[in-house]
This record gives sequence, structure tokens and C-alpha cells, in this order.
Amino acid sequence: MVMSLKKLTTLLASLVVAGSVVTGCASSNHVTQIEGENAVIKHTNEPGYEDRFSNIYDGFKAYPVTCTNDCYPASADIECESDMQNCQFVGNNPTVNSHTGFNVTWLGHASFLLNTASGEQILIDPVFGQFDWPVNWAFRLAEGFSRNEPAEVGEDKLAQTDAVVYSHIHYDHFNKADIAELGTKPEYLVPLGFAEHFPNRGYTIKEMAWYTSKNVGKTSIHFVPAHHFSNRIWVPYLYEDDNATLWGGWVFESEGKTLFFAGDTGYSPHFKDIKARFGEIDVCLLPIASYFSETSPKWYRKVHTTPEDAIVAAQDLGCKAVVPWGYGNASWMMGDKTSHSALFRLMKMKKQINPAMPWIILNEGEQASF
Repeated sequence: MVMSLKKLTTLLASLVVAGSVVTGCASSNHVTQIEGENAVIKHTNEPGYEDRFSNIYDGFKAYPVTCTNDCYPASADIECESDMQNCQFVGNNPTVNSHTGFNVTWLGHASFLLNTASGEQILIDPVFGQFDWPVNWAFRLAEGFSRNEPAEVGEDKLAQTDAVVYSHIHYDHFNKADIAELGTKPEYLVPLGFAEHFPNRGYTIKEMAWYTSKNVGKTSIHFVPAHHFSNRIWVPYLYEDDNATLWGGWVFESEGKTLFFAGDTGYSPHFKDIKARFGEIDVCLLPIASYFSETSPKWYRKVHTTPEDAIVAAQDLGCKAVVPWGYGNASWMMGDKTSHSALFRLMKMKKQINPAMPWIILNEGEQASF
């Protein structure tokens, strides 16, 4: 059973407000907005909502490639317990000898652990469990299931984290229980408007506009556009936060090499813009899932790349190697046919489009060095 993203963001969200509590021993967070001459911010022109953010190419609809028939053929490289469900990739990945020094561990869904050549450890969109309480309860009541637990990261390993970056505030990308576990040692790099979602416990938070940068150790971290949206709370007639916080992706630059994490995004010309600023990207972490909907297919594709959109995006970016994400046994399957349907479609469209760069397919908990 697949749950609508729109339904999830509205379902019993008032419980979030009702369930919010003030904790004792609060310590003010250290919040800084990163500014720069290259910063890009786009707001909507809707009357009364001029402070809300907007996609750069909000009206984009000209998708270069679309799978139209037999989009999910069988693949000898994927073994499943049932039809495209509860699967493992068993094929052989191509050898990549790019010598970037990047090591990535896919924890599941959109969560990655990144280690750089210069020794920094960065968590990307970490969500270690289910959704924040009480929305996790609402989700279970509505659909009767939660995702499988993602790959674990030991406490000793987590303690080495230098920075945590978030692409946007949706529940499957940001969990307050996780920042409580990670504590105040790491720096938190987030989009504009994001810091107010942190409890006051002494966190160091950098809010960033598109095309602004922050150094963590010897790694430069750049916040870049995505084609998505944001919201977290909706209480009828009382409160909504549609697009009140920004969303985006991240470019990590270490010893002259680059790694790009796209965040949740639909396809648009913003990928070409990123390449124009940073050149060809050495390693790309690109989403391929959450695009399927029988009732709202155009809306889902606007904000999530299909596998063929991701392939075109990789070409736009000049990616030298790609790791896809979003499918998997630790996914919530919002906007998916099954846990691995997107991976089956990717395997078909890779054969059809025949991209030049290698694609490294991971199962949750696996890592790749580039």
C-alpha cells in the first residue's frame, strides 16, 4: 500500500503542534545565515506569500526522455522475495578509478555517510528510524506499516561526525530524534528558514541560500538549487508552512574533487546551471524514486526524478560516476510501486539511453570508494 506524499504532510499534522513540549535546561542555538555575492534566492510572487520560496524553473515541463511501455522488465541483477519487493542487487558494479578520496556509505532512502580525502566525516540527510513522533503514529494508523530499519551506524563512528547537512525539512529527510542523538559537536548546515525547527539545545546551525558555501575542515560545502518544495506542519485554518523553508542539494569539494548530492528534486535546467558553476562532477548521488502516482503523475514527476530523468541529469552534470538512491528495503515507498520498482526501471533505461558514466548500485549499508 502506497501513501500519498500530500496526504502524509497533512495527516494528523496538528498532533505535531499539540505534541510539542518545552524541555528544561534549554540552551540557545548558535544560528548564522551564510551570505555571499553569488547567493541566489527566489521567492513566489503569489500575493500575501511573497516571503515563501520558489523553484528557479518552476514551470518546467519539457522532459527529454519518458519510458512509455514495459518500464519494469525482469533483471537478472536483482533478486527479490516477491514481485519487485524486498530485493537485493546481486549484479557486478563497474570499476571506478577516479582517485577522488570520497567514500560513501548508503544508509538507506536518502541518508549517506560521507568521508572525504582530507579526513572530514559528513552525514547527509540522516534519518535513523521512523518519522518524528507523533507523525510516525499517524502513518502507522493510516497505512498499517513503517519502513524497515535502515543500516546502523555505531556510536563510535557517529561521534566522528564533523558536519550534518540537510536538503529540506520533509520528515523522511530530517528527524529531530536524530539531532538529539548526534548532539552539539557537529556543525549543522541547512537551508534558509530551517533553524527554527531545531529545539534550543546549543546547536551550531548555518542557514544557507543557494550558491553559498561553508568550509568544514579542508572540505568546501556548497548549497545548490533543487526542484522541489517544503512543508512540515498543516493545521486547518490555523497554521501552514508551505515553502517557508528553502530546499536544495549539496556539492562537496575536497582536494580539487567534487561530490554532488541532489536532494529530493524533479528534473529541470538547474542541473546544467550547477555544472556551469562547478564543472563536471566527479561523483553524483542522484534520486531515482518517489515519482509514481496513478492520480497525480505530473505533480509527482515535477518534484521527483524518474530513473530516466536521473540519467539525463547525470549527463547534464557531467557526472563521472553515479550512485542512485531512494529505492530500497528501508524506504517508506511513498510514490513508488514497490520497494525496488525504480531500480528495475533504471536498469531498463540505462540500456536504452546508454549513458557513458558508470552507475554504482548499492544495497543499504554498503559503501563505495571513488
